[in-house]
Amino acid sequence: MGIDTVKGADWLAPMIRKSRPALGLLMSTMLTGCLVGPNFEPPQAAVPGGYIGDRPASQSQPYVSGDAVDPAWWTSFNDPELTKLETEAVAQNLDLQIATERLLESEAQAQITGAALYPNLAGAASYTREGPSKEGIFNAFGGSSGASTTASSVASGSSTAAGGGGIPASLIQPIDLYQYGLQSMYDVDLWGKNRRAVEAAVAAARSSEEARRAALLNVEAQVASNYIQLRGTETVIDITEKNLSFANQLVNLTVERQQAGLTTSLDVANARATSAQIASQIPTLTAQRDAFINQIGELLGVTPNSLPPELATTAAVPPTPPEVPIGVPSDLLRRRPDIREAEETLHSATAETGVAVAQFFPDFSISGSVSFQALQFKNLNQFSAITYAIGPNVSIPIFEGGQLRGQLKLRKAQQQEDAILYAKTVLTAFYQVDNALIAYNQEHAALEQLKIDTQQSQIALSLAEDQYKEGLADYLSVLNAQSSLLNAQQSEAQAVENLSNDLVTLYQALGGGWEQTYPEPAEVAGAPVSNAAYSAPK
Repeated sequence: MGIDTVKGADWLAPMIRKSRPALGLLMSTMLTGCLVGPNFEPPQAAVPGGYIGDRPASQSQPYVSGDAVDPAWWTSFNDPELTKLETEAVAQNLDLQIATERLLESEAQAQITGAALYPNLAGAASYTREGPSKEGIFNAFGGSSGASTTASSVASGSSTAAGGGGIPASLIQPIDLYQYGLQSMYDVDLWGKNRRAVEAAVAAARSSEEARRAALLNVEAQVASNYIQLRGTETVIDITEKNLSFANQLVNLTVERQQAGLTTSLDVANARATSAQIASQIPTLTAQRDAFINQIGELLGVTPNSLPPELATTAAVPPTPPEVPIGVPSDLLRRRPDIREAEETLHSATAETGVAVAQFFPDFSISGSVSFQALQFKNLNQFSAITYAIGPNVSIPIFEGGQLRGQLKLRKAQQQEDAILYAKTVLTAFYQVDNALIAYNQEHAALEQLKIDTQQSQIALSLAEDQYKEGLADYLSVLNAQSSLLNAQQSEAQAVENLSNDLVTLYQALGGGWEQTYPEPAEVAGAPVSNAAYSAPK
């Protein structure tokens, strides 16, 4: 059914017929509009064939494999408490909430920018009472300001009274003007300026999404790292307390031997000094433990009096798995959020360059309005009160004082900067993975030696103690053996902590941990079809 035959719309038919040329021009422009400026091409980064540290030459069995990285990598530690903390941190962390709000802001900005692709339609209504000046523009038509002048003019039959050119001042009265209707304007995106702006806004929103994923990965790594350091510190405290208990036993033994005349007060003083030195380490270690607990609480977004009670319970450092899946280098480009963020930032800068190029071309827009206008309210809905206007507008930049050239130069420089930043981000990522792999593999080797050190130091202390009791060795041998054992045990515990912490660093460098937490966002209103969905690059 055509608009001409719609019941009740007969009064619109003349306007539609007269505006058809403009509508035809609009449709043809929309179909033939072009996109000026550079089109974004995903950058091609140089990818190494393998990681440097994934095959240690000194080991017959590697500690890593080329299998895909587990998104929930913290479960590889097989620690239920750590898994629980990770879940709570994702739900409650304040930094993640801030990143989420920033993502919502960027999505809203993309929606605002996308509105330029569509015509706007606004309703307007007004009432105006205007009193024209009796000494103003009407005097240019021969009007006079006094009533006597009007009377004499009428008596003499002058042409002014007869309406021959003058307007009597007495006839210049205030008027009422009533009006309501619709107004619309459409910016014909002939050169793609608006589409490029939307492309840039959508890419910026995707960049914010990747920034949120990077923040999530950072929080997950911090929770795991602080939890591992907490358990490592608790282990060192336990080792130190056991050594303190043994040192106190040696103090009692030395005192007994002194009372029996088998040793001197010098040995007693040395024993007590060693005990005090060991005891002095416990307050510092306790402060470190409490600091890690508080740091975990901050990551969870809870107050100090709401900390999980499980954190106050001593537990061992979560062990590393026998083999760690690290994927292949090419996967890193799609998995690391910071690389994806840098790519979207480059995409946005490229689109902004297109906007700057389009500024050099004329702007075309079409505006239209239809309304009812009358001097009396009762006539406002009559057919004769209709007024309408429709027509194109053209704006051509002629002289801008170098502003447009400067804007284009700025956008090109920003695009080049973001391209370099992307290359640096990729290069840094590969080196971070290599460094993490090397540290993880070498820590394995160090731990093996430290285990031997602890075993031999324990044997040495037992032998020194037996020889001291039998009078075959002085007390200095016992003190040296005890100090060596404490250092060896603490070093081994630190190595176990470092190994688990190195694995956290490796997982963070690999960029795993966000894939199952944040699903692909929904389509954003106002964005073109080609850029509407904020789906991650495949």
